[in-house]
Amino acid sequence: MVMSLNITIRLQLANQPGTLAGVLEVIAREGGNLGAIDLVSASANYLVRELMVSVNNRAGLIGVVEALDRLPGVQVLHVIDRVFQRHLGGKMEIRAKREILSREDLSLIYTPGVARVSTAIAGDAEKAYRLTMKGNTVAVITDGSAVLGLGNVGPEAALPVMEGKAVLFKKFAGIDAIPLCVNVHEPEKIIDFVLACSPTFGAINLEDIAAPGCFEIEKQLTSRLDIPVFHDDQHGTAIVTLAGLINSLKVVGKQLESVKIVISGAGAAGVAITKILMDAGAQDIIVCDRRGTISRDNLPQEASKRWLAEHTNRSLQKSSLKEAVSSADVFIGVSSANLLNRADIMRMASNPIVFALANPDPEVEPEEVHDLCGVIATGRSDYPNQINNALAFPGVFRGALDCHARMINDNMCLAAAQALAGIVKPDQMSAEYIIPSIFNEDVCPAVARAVENAARITDVSRKYLYEEGEGNLLF
Repeated sequence: MVMSLNITIRLQLANQPGTLAGVLEVIAREGGNLGAIDLVSASANYLVRELMVSVNNRAGLIGVVEALDRLPGVQVLHVIDRVFQRHLGGKMEIRAKREILSREDLSLIYTPGVARVSTAIAGDAEKAYRLTMKGNTVAVITDGSAVLGLGNVGPEAALPVMEGKAVLFKKFAGIDAIPLCVNVHEPEKIIDFVLACSPTFGAINLEDIAAPGCFEIEKQLTSRLDIPVFHDDQHGTAIVTLAGLINSLKVVGKQLESVKIVISGAGAAGVAITKILMDAGAQDIIVCDRRGTISRDNLPQEASKRWLAEHTNRSLQKSSLKEAVSSADVFIGVSSANLLNRADIMRMASNPIVFALANPDPEVEPEEVHDLCGVIATGRSDYPNQINNALAFPGVFRGALDCHARMINDNMCLAAAQALAGIVKPDQMSAEYIIPSIFNEDVCPAVARAVENAARITDVSRKYLYEEGEGNLLF
């Protein structure tokens, strides 16, 4: 599947009949798809217009531009990639919440007044949640070793992705998130960095850190910090996958406890999905890596894969992925493109559920198997049923921050998944609607409430004691 380029082309056109029609004909002939057409300026002799055009690739773009340049009465003024345009100067900024308009303002916000606040926090560190940014601020940490589908592109190349993540935090949960892209890759060095900067933050979001290092990093930070540590590539993916599967099983009339589930991918997402499905009651799970099924009678060296071997594949099946999906009720792919085809899906159980989540190209093309499946989901926004981490992490962190949680545990993740699934009501549910849109305003509040409640029940909440209101703010 090809990812298109979205381009803005500014043209100067001779102000005479037929010129624009010639432009549109050229764009269509060269394989471009036309969007909006805007008039920028006009004179007696010339019109300046901007055209939104999508093309399949860079070669297609060059073809369109060169063909336009050859047209009489047409001059290409500039060509802008709209994606890059949206990233110019970055996607976030820092703004002050308090204005400084006078010397008195300065004395309250900075010295000498700020010394009283520092003294209060020195006597009770918990007060930092209310008197500083800590209570609503998350660090987004990456080393750039597993960025989207790009792989190990490094911390600088990871920064636009982390900025985007921070924008989503603010948009959907009102949380201030700070991207921290670190130029170290050894787990112990990343751990040391996060420990050192943790006093500033109310929670830590680990992002795009390659397995198996991500497992040890999260484990060590969770045990050594008293704030939540959440690796979104693991648990965010797992939460949304479980939510989608809960509703998919309702659509096809099957039970989680009795279905056969095959998972392709034994990295961060695959391990987390397996664990949350088992916590939710799944009994029959087989996980495959590049070599095929993982089994306890042939234990892998990696600790995370050993756990999979010891807890899944109860029948000790030894086969390729293609063989493993035979008779399976559910396929969940968090691996790579084009691993399965129509013939493979035909060998699954009746009304199979297929979650082909590899991005940008799924493990099996939905168009190839849509008539065979009870439900299909992907990781893409241009198909129904997008399994998108943005449905989970804003609400999970909102709930954890609101109750000053010490950690995000398995119960909180399960509660988040169940709350997310519950947003889709029975009379709305269908094969093409098993998960809500990320723009559904009910998502973040529902997930946050469920997470906060689970934190209280499992005794990891430590809600700040001073809740009488600003009128009694005396320290």
